[in-house]
Amino acid sequence: MHHYRIVALLMSKNKLYKFGQLATFPNVYQNHRMDDDFVTDYRGEAIDIKGKWDEHHFQNGNPITLELACGGGEYTLGLARMYPNRNFVGIDIKGARIWKGARVAVAESLDNVAFCRMRIDHITKFFTPGEVAEIWITFPDPFLKKERRRLTSPMFIPRYREVLQPGAKINLKTDDPTLYEYTLEIIESENLILEYHNDDIYANELPLPELGIQTFYEAMHLENKKTIKYVRFRLD
Repeated sequence: MHHYRIVALLMSKNKLYKFGQLATFPNVYQNHRMDDDFVTDYRGEAIDIKGKWDEHHFQNGNPITLELACGGGEYTLGLARMYPNRNFVGIDIKGARIWKGARVAVAESLDNVAFCRMRIDHITKFFTPGEVAEIWITFPDPFLKKERRRLTSPMFIPRYREVLQPGAKINLKTDDPTLYEYTLEIIESENLILEYHNDDIYANELPLPELGIQTFYEAMHLENKKTIKYVRFRLD
C-alpha cells in the first residue's frame, strides 16, 4: 500500500508540474471555468478570443482547422507540419495531455499551432460562425454506453454547423466499429453529405496523405491488429 501511495504522489506532482508549465506556453489558451466566456493566455490575461484567433494568435489570415479531443496533439502537430500555410488548434479538456503537444510545437517553432483547453460542447463560445475551415476527430472516446456524448452525435452537429464555413469537411478517424457505424447512421438520419468512408484504410493505398499521421493510440491499435476506419462528411 505504501508503494502505491508513493506512485500516486509522484503522478500528482508530475501533473501539477505539467499544469504549471502549460500556463507559460505562448501557444496555449485555457478556459478555466465553464461559466466563463473567455480564455486565459500565458500572460494570465483574459481574452475574448471568439472570432479573433487570427488577430490574437496566428496573424496570417490562413484557414483554421480544429482537432477535437486532441489528446497529446499528434494529429494537430502532424497536420501543421504537412500544411504550413494552414493554422491548427488542438482542443481538449485535459491539460496534462495538451502539455505534450504544446511543448513540441514550441520546440519546433510551429507558429501555425495553438492549443485550447476547453470543453468541446462549449465550442460556440470560443469560435465565431465561419471561423473554422475543417474539423478532425481522431480516436475519440466512443462512449459505448452514452451515445449522446459521442463527438458525431446530434448534440454536437449543430455546434459544428455554427462555427464551420459553408462546405467545410469533418473527418473522423477511429478504430471503434460501433462509433464508425453510428457516424454513418447519423450522417444519413441528419441528411448530411457523406464524401468518403473506409472501414480499413490500410488495406490499400491511403486515399489522403493526412491519414498517414499516426497518434499514440493508433499505433497501439495497429499493434493489437485492429483496423483503422475513416469517415469524411459535410453538413451542407
